[in-house]
Amino acid sequence: MKRRKFLQNTSLSGLALLSAGTLARATEASPTNRPMSSPMAAGFPMVIATWDVPNATQTAWGVLEQGGTALDAIEAGCKVEEADVNNQSVGKGGRPDRDGNVTLDACIMNPEGDYGAVVYMQDIVHPITVARQVMEKTPHVLMAGEGAKQFAISQGHVVEDLLTKESKAAWEEWLKTANYKPIINIENHDTIGMLAIDKNGDIAGGCTTSGLAYKMAGRVGDSPIIGSGLFIDNEIGGATATGMGEEVLKTVGSFLIVELMRQGRSPQEACEEAIGRIVKKNPKHKDFQVGYIAINKKGEVGSYSIHQWFSYRIFQEGTHQNVQSDYFLKS
Repeated sequence: MKRRKFLQNTSLSGLALLSAGTLARATEASPTNRPMSSPMAAGFPMVIATWDVPNATQTAWGVLEQGGTALDAIEAGCKVEEADVNNQSVGKGGRPDRDGNVTLDACIMNPEGDYGAVVYMQDIVHPITVARQVMEKTPHVLMAGEGAKQFAISQGHVVEDLLTKESKAAWEEWLKTANYKPIINIENHDTIGMLAIDKNGDIAGGCTTSGLAYKMAGRVGDSPIIGSGLFIDNEIGGATATGMGEEVLKTVGSFLIVELMRQGRSPQEACEEAIGRIVKKNPKHKDFQVGYIAINKKGEVGSYSIHQWFSYRIFQEGTHQNVQSDYFLKS
């Protein structure tokens, strides 16, 4: 998931991983030219996540397979990535901000439309769980910084240094040539967004990240913000984002996708329209990445990104065997 290498490559492809019977065909597309075929799935329970995160989706699927709720599946799946020190964009081992501090953002939504989030939280491994606790155990929906950390401690979370040796070494190497200007860097923004439908047809979602690598201290992106990084409407569907949070925030992308589905668009069409809005408003769109995934109440799936490599993974009822297919995107 090293963004620089992807950005330097002029012909980029992604890996879409789906369950048997939902093979996506290789397509080329642009925000103004809809693909001839789009990756779709049908039925539930199912779970879909941004990026190729097999351990996370397998864990979430295990919860669903045992009859668990979509909300429990989301929390369990996201926690896997938060605890994985090899994933330097989420949770422990995440790349720090410019001052060397790992700061985490996360949010979660349940089928009832309730929402909980934490922003700029430090020293706690599982922000997705804290976000759920904010949702279920406080009268609030969003907690930040030191207050979020103290709340997490009160709920039994253990304080832990999240900066690993590897992430610290990468940050120190970055410092040698770093140019401290208030600009958005492109080093890292592989947020994990996850959507699930349980056996009852109820939808939940979650989003967790350590944010842009070497960001300015205090920066918060779209991931913990309802309607931007994540939005769920159990009557319609859900959507989540990955990539340059500032661009998602400016277009309230996940809410837009769900509202477009409410108006009759498919998840694929809605994702493409949301990306199209970003491209239309920002002439520099080739310099950054944004990707969306979405599901509707039927279990149909959509995904789209601006032009860089983007992948997602689905687990669905009836099989544990993933089928892989290339899905090409360009602008």
